[in-house]
Order: sequence, then structure tokens, then C-alpha cells
Amino acid sequence: MDLVSLLAVLDSAVRLSIPLLCACLAGLWSERSGVVDIGLEGKMLVAAFAAGAAAHASGSAIPGLFAGLAASVAFALVHGFSAISQRGNQIVSGVAINMLAAGLTAIVGNAWYHQGGRTPPVDGAARFGEITLPGAEALSGIPLLGPLYREVVSGHSLLVYLAILAVIATWWTLARTRFGLRLRAVGENPAAVDTAGISVAGLRYAAVVLAGLLCGLGGTYLALAQAAGFLPHMTAGKGFIALAALIFAKWRAWPALGACLLFGLLDAVAIRIEGVPLPVIGRVPVQAIQALPYLMTVVLLAGFIGRAVPPRASGIPYVKER
Repeated sequence: MDLVSLLAVLDSAVRLSIPLLCACLAGLWSERSGVVDIGLEGKMLVAAFAAGAAAHASGSAIPGLFAGLAASVAFALVHGFSAISQRGNQIVSGVAINMLAAGLTAIVGNAWYHQGGRTPPVDGAARFGEITLPGAEALSGIPLLGPLYREVVSGHSLLVYLAILAVIATWWTLARTRFGLRLRAVGENPAAVDTAGISVAGLRYAAVVLAGLLCGLGGTYLALAQAAGFLPHMTAGKGFIALAALIFAKWRAWPALGACLLFGLLDAVAIRIEGVPLPVIGRVPVQAIQALPYLMTVVLLAGFIGRAVPPRASGIPYVKER
């Protein structure tokens, strides 16, 4: 593979990893507080629909972004109410969010636009365009580093850079701030936090809302940056792969970035070799190529993750002792 092809694959890997990264960080925030979130897929899907609909109606990507964030947070609060206030089964609540989002977006989309559930295509100002970072052209003459900066680091939409900033903010907040330390403590020993006079429910709701914002960012990226509008089921299992990446990263921010980039790279390679005859084995069926990222997800989790220990209070509703 020559340098141009390698840079193209790496650039594609970054673009494909962003929805995974947003959902993975959302799951990290939620599960660090003790709330298991299986509904990442559903929140991204409803955010993608809301973003596509709002961007089409307004002709601008910014209202689309806010609509996507609001829709995702609304679904996150439904999950939070079920899991925190009502102490319901968090797995069942997450599955219900996924099913509701899949059905609701298809029905409402078809009722509004009569295009099989999709929104009308958006273009121009209704999408997030690529941003050329300073020095991308000036440094392009530097061997290897110049083309890498120009083709892989630069040239992405605003949402890509927001997702990367979210990694830094997540790591800093959880590791270095009082709020982050309290949130981690809630996921490990909520009774001790409650004894100290800190609201367990308040911290968990804050984590759930942050998870909703991150899923909203990922869904908006799917609809207004990676694609040109909403398509039914366009998340295509990315929420579940994000959960696998979260386990692979052992609930830590920087490893989560690495895991999502790895899964994005697998997806990019699968797209690259689709329909191309391979040495010895020849042409591989398209279905096998499309299944490669999911197969590699299972292989990595089964063979390379080691022991992954979630927060001790994860999935356990907190009942205040009297």
C-alpha cells in the first residue's frame, strides 16, 4: 500500500470512528456513575433524525446540532427517570429506548416526508463542512508528517474536533475535578457518597444528561457530516460496538479513543478491500467483508481484553438507607 492509499485509509478511519467515540464516551460517563446504558444506539438514532429534520427545515447545520442534542437528552432523561428515580431494570430500559427510537424515527419520518422514513437530503450550510487547520498547506512539504497533518489531522468537520475535545474534557474532569471524583465514587460506593451529604440521584442524572449530549453529538455527525440527511437505522449497530469499545478500554477516556480508532480502522479497511480480489483466496463475498468489523470486535473482546471490571455499583439502583 502506497502512502496516498495509507493516508486515505487513516482519514477514513478517523471519520468512521467519531460516532463510536461519542457513544463510547457517553457510555463511559453513564456507567462511571453506576447507570448502565444500553440505549446508546437509540439516542444516536433519534438525534440523527432530529438533526436532519431541523437542518432541512432551517437550512442551517447549527439548529440541526441543537435539535439533535435536545432529542438525545430527552431520551436520556427518560432512561434516567426509569433507572434512577423509579429504580427500574436498566438493561430493559435501554433496550426499550433502542426499540422506541427505531420505530419512532421511521414512523414520524415517513409521516412527515413520505420518503420511506428518511429526511430530504441536506447540503451546503445545512451540513457541517470540512475545516482546514492552520498550516496544513504550508507544512505539506515536510516528508510524512506534512501529508499526515494535511490529510488525516486537518480537513474534518467541527464535530470531529468537538469529539476529540470531549475525550480531553472527560479525562480531565473524571481524574482532576471534584465533580469527577464524586461521580466515580457514586459508581463505586453510592452509600458512602450519600453519607457525605451528596445527592446520588443528582450526580447520576448529571452523568445521564452528559451521555445524552455526547450521543446527540454522534447522531448529528452521522446525519449532517458523514451523510447528507437521516436514513432509517443509519446507526447500524454503532451503539453496541461503542459498548464493546468501552469494555475494551476498561472505562477510561484515552483507551476509549484508541479502541474507537481501532474499530474505525477495521471498518475503513473493510470498505477498502470490498470487491477487491485478495491474494490466494480471491474475491471475498461482500457480506463477509461487511461483517469483518463486527467479527474483529468479538475476537478482540474475547482474546485481548483481559479482565475488565466495571464500576462496582454499575447497574444497581441505589436505595437510600433509613
